[in-house]
Amino acid sequence: MDETTDKQRMECHVRWMIRRDMPEVLAIETESFEFPWLEEDFLRYLRARNSVGIVAEHDDRVTGFMVYELCKTQIHVPNFAVAQDFRRRSVGTQMVNKLISKLSTQHRTRITLKIRETNLVANEFFTSLGFRVLFLLKNHYCDSQNAYSMQYTL
Repeated sequence: MDETTDKQRMECHVRWMIRRDMPEVLAIETESFEFPWLEEDFLRYLRARNSVGIVAEHDDRVTGFMVYELCKTQIHVPNFAVAQDFRRRSVGTQMVNKLISKLSTQHRTRITLKIRETNLVANEFFTSLGFRVLFLLKNHYCDSQNAYSMQYTL
């Protein structure tokens, strides 16, 4: 799946997430997920050791975000979304590529994440970037939905 098929590719600046990004991040989170994280969820996660937040920005507007955790041998992504108006314009690809660039054969060699089994768009997106489904997690979410555990390996 080519993320840029519907709209024109848009260059973004990918940078660290800062406190003043939170209103835009929360708006993207709310429009993207049926069970969105709250501000407290973001803050709790980002205060944890080895957790990082990044945003994609275009014309001083946050167009997407990612929260990830630096583990010993992998990078785990618990939250990732692109604003609805900016989907299929390579915003997500630019953020994932930034994360892939942090991998090394000596240290962290893979990226892991989980997505709802019913989220076909995310499944296709991550598969197109080289992620593979490892296994299905039955009743993973609080609403009893299943999740795919996915991995990108360097």
